[in-house]
Amino acid sequence: MSQEEKGLGGSVTPPSQKESVAAPAYDKDGSGTGLPAPGVVHDRMDDDFWTRNGLNFRSFQKRDYGTGIVELERSMKTRHLHMIAIGGSIGAGFFVGSGSALRTGGPGSVLIDFLIMGVMMFNTVYALGELAVMFPVSGGFYTYSTRFIDPSWGFAMGWNYCFQWAIVLPLELTVCGLTIGYWDSSISVGVWITVFWVLIVIVNIFGTLGYAEEEFWSSVLKLGATVVFMIIALVLVLGGGPASGAYSEYQGAYRWYDPGAFANGFRGFCSVFVTAAFAFSGTELVGLAAAESRNPVKSLPGAIKQVFWRITLFYILGLFFVGLLIDHDDPRLLGQHAYADVNASPFVLVGKYAGLTGFDSFMNVIILVSVLSIGVSAVYGGSRTLTALAQQGYAPKIFSYVDKSGRPLFSVGIIIAFGLLAYVNLDADGPTVFDWLLALSGLAALFTWGSICLAHIRFRAAWAHHGHTVDEIPFKAIGGVYGSWLGLFLIFLVLIAQFYIAICPVEGGFNTVEGFFKSYLALPVVLFFWLCGFLWKRTGWLKLDQIDVNTGRRELPWDEINAYRAELAAMPTWKRIWHTVFV
Repeated sequence: MSQEEKGLGGSVTPPSQKESVAAPAYDKDGSGTGLPAPGVVHDRMDDDFWTRNGLNFRSFQKRDYGTGIVELERSMKTRHLHMIAIGGSIGAGFFVGSGSALRTGGPGSVLIDFLIMGVMMFNTVYALGELAVMFPVSGGFYTYSTRFIDPSWGFAMGWNYCFQWAIVLPLELTVCGLTIGYWDSSISVGVWITVFWVLIVIVNIFGTLGYAEEEFWSSVLKLGATVVFMIIALVLVLGGGPASGAYSEYQGAYRWYDPGAFANGFRGFCSVFVTAAFAFSGTELVGLAAAESRNPVKSLPGAIKQVFWRITLFYILGLFFVGLLIDHDDPRLLGQHAYADVNASPFVLVGKYAGLTGFDSFMNVIILVSVLSIGVSAVYGGSRTLTALAQQGYAPKIFSYVDKSGRPLFSVGIIIAFGLLAYVNLDADGPTVFDWLLALSGLAALFTWGSICLAHIRFRAAWAHHGHTVDEIPFKAIGGVYGSWLGLFLIFLVLIAQFYIAICPVEGGFNTVEGFFKSYLALPVVLFFWLCGFLWKRTGWLKLDQIDVNTGRRELPWDEINAYRAELAAMPTWKRIWHTVFV
């Protein structure tokens, strides 16, 4: 039994063959009640090495997979999923955006807000893990909204998620160009945008495996650098910095008293939430990637549990050290743009103020790798979701094209084309366009996460309604349905807090109409997508007896699962908790 096969219930009898359908499929109306359509599926292993890996012209030919929902390439390994979970989405929001959050809210607000978002994210990812282990369908969590909530809402969530990543790509390309400008600002940002756009195209030539390997090694680098930073930060807090720097004497927590732990009162506190949401964006990609792993049932649970370490060790502890070493009123934190000006990154400033020669450049290299990694993730997440939309009839059929190497070719192409929007920053009005693009993507992830929690709640209700027990679920969310309710409640609070900031900005007074929509544009965009889906599909909230909990369920090794559960039950309490939560 793999150590990732977790569950705390007693042994259960395997579901009947009638209840467990190996290949996921959906009806044309998106209700998820259809059976797999017949057709001859093309086996990639029949092709040569060059075709399988997308390295010849033949690999671009369409794969014959019959009709229905196609399974994409399953070349992702357990190590890929683990690293995507623990380090995949660490990017500009964490390394650069945290500086803006520190300035507007203070170290106390940063710590508390990121902790609140961490609790929400912890429950959301566990809910996603439970669903993805049972229904690892290509296109991931948007299909859960279609299946368990409302097909119209699923339509909205699918397009919202696809649109979110299409907008993030040009943002990340711009940050890449500006990061290079830290060393040499004489070369146009447009040159570097082109260079990194080409790099992203090259990575995507290798399809799923290219994404997985890039994410694995970039995550290793990001996590290693963050650990190095925290060790150095601890030494600096204790006064072990060079005599020529600002940290040669014991620092402790005096910056929490002078200039203080909080800035700009309640408005400052609420304003940090949107930065935290941006920083956590992409955490859910591990659920999307599960459908392209060789054995999601064995690989995904262990990967989901790594999210705990990312939240506590890297986000919370890393930002805690930043708050101990950088004054929240430091004028250098006020960069030209909250997520793009690396000169305003507190991680870079720590190296400068400490007098550590080359450390600022080292952190800039890590930032560069991080934002490039998020750019690759944007193409992956956006293209897979667009392909799933097309396969369910929610997008033009051309985007369902999957080639012989398992790449959703036209979906990848259109998302990569959105990257060219980065060139608008070369215009004098570029920063204004940049702000509006950020407004489109800022809160979009919150609606995705809320939908995951609600889909999990609805799944559990339908699961019980159809006569099933919790013991039949191979991997259970650690907080159960209560954890999803908590996650949904926290998301609702964050949306209220951001609505308050959209009306009453940190600077004081009341916001303009333009300022309001720059802060809250994601809501009308989501409502527009939902209205389009409703007018098109004419479907509403699904009743429990309409929800299908059987189609698309993977056959599971219940003998191994029950053996592991028995082994877990025999462990001492401390060891059982360790294996349930962390391993």
